[in-house]
Amino acid sequence: MSTDARPGRLPGPVPADRRVPELDPALVAEWRAGGGQPVDLFTLARERLGGIAALDLGSGSGPTVLVTAPEAVRHVLALHPDRYVKRSHRARLLIGDGVLAATGDAWQRQRRLLQSQFTGPGMRRYERRITGAARTAAERWAGYARTGRVFDVGDEMRRFALDTIWRSLTGHPLDPATERELGAVAHVVAELPGLPADGGAARGAVAAELARIDAVASRAIEAARDGAAGPDGPGLLHVLLDAAGTRPEYTDRLIRDELVTLLVAGHETTASTLTWLYLLLDRNPGARERALATGPEGSDGRRQAVQALVHETLRFYPSAWILPRSAAREDVLCGYRIAAGTDVVVCPYLTHRDPGLWEDPGRFDPERFTVPGRRPAEPGSYLPFGMGPRACLGLRFALRESTVLLEHLLPDHTPRFRSVPEGAAYSITVRPDGPTPATLG
Repeated sequence: MSTDARPGRLPGPVPADRRVPELDPALVAEWRAGGGQPVDLFTLARERLGGIAALDLGSGSGPTVLVTAPEAVRHVLALHPDRYVKRSHRARLLIGDGVLAATGDAWQRQRRLLQSQFTGPGMRRYERRITGAARTAAERWAGYARTGRVFDVGDEMRRFALDTIWRSLTGHPLDPATERELGAVAHVVAELPGLPADGGAARGAVAAELARIDAVASRAIEAARDGAAGPDGPGLLHVLLDAAGTRPEYTDRLIRDELVTLLVAGHETTASTLTWLYLLLDRNPGARERALATGPEGSDGRRQAVQALVHETLRFYPSAWILPRSAAREDVLCGYRIAAGTDVVVCPYLTHRDPGLWEDPGRFDPERFTVPGRRPAEPGSYLPFGMGPRACLGLRFALRESTVLLEHLLPDHTPRFRSVPEGAAYSITVRPDGPTPATLG
């Protein structure tokens, strides 16, 4: 889909070395006084100024540059990642020096080790674990259907995703005690936006939860070190422990950080996506029926249709809704001057909702991802897991586990929500901002 009027695009040819247009400070002050969320201000900047816009967020380091135009997204994330680097991950107090927060040579070494685990051949070792977690979830849902019990869809999605990543890390199904303790992960993630700016104070505010997480990680590391492989064999944790034998940087602390990083990245994003998917299906019930009508269970048509449900959900609520970067040196971004040290925020959330790129972007339409020509072809227009060398390692894993769960649940169960959240909470992920109680029809 392509048009001449593109709200998030650039205003035609831009003279080289031009300043990025800046949002009126009065509008920023009005937003701040009203207590709005950053996404509201970003949306206003994109609508007023286009796909590259500057806005002063009061950080003291000058205006932040918001990037939503596909060609600019690609420039920052894929073509010149050495010019636009990560400074510090928002969840560093939780994930430490794990691969999401690491930079430079350390990041390259850590990513190289983990990348092989999530390729096509590497993914095959997780099939039984993903299927096992999906079957366990399907058994619970069958019980809810028999009894009419009210359950929370979001809690169920977190439970499934946590079980899946725990099996993949340790080789063991998630046990109830570990599940209770790892509830601290979701608590810390939810608290991140409101924590004090001072690192020590922030850590102190969630010290009890961090201690619970550390205790679970320590027990899992010791069990794996003692050779306690699960019924499906060794997991990713064993890969990290093996690395420690030849790579001195893999201390117990770094192994803990990678373990927690994989827990956070491996279940928070998937749980949010699946919860949103069911909320979207509740408002668009025909989408479920059309997906199931594409072919029998296990057919290529059915699987592609289910994957399209996931992709359309990710268009609305990408796993990484913003991707902060810092300009390591001066650059020219699509004709605009970017000074060294400038904070740059790529916002897939807004790129995915740009009416100049996506036809009727507010409509839930999974066929964008099955019918040729229905989605933008430009690189940088769809990036729910980021793009370039720092794109999410677990993209294939997340899509696979989501698809397998839906193949188990969609044919037999339709949640009937007692109430639905009024909006979204913007943290590491975009989560529904309230409970999702439901029964099964």
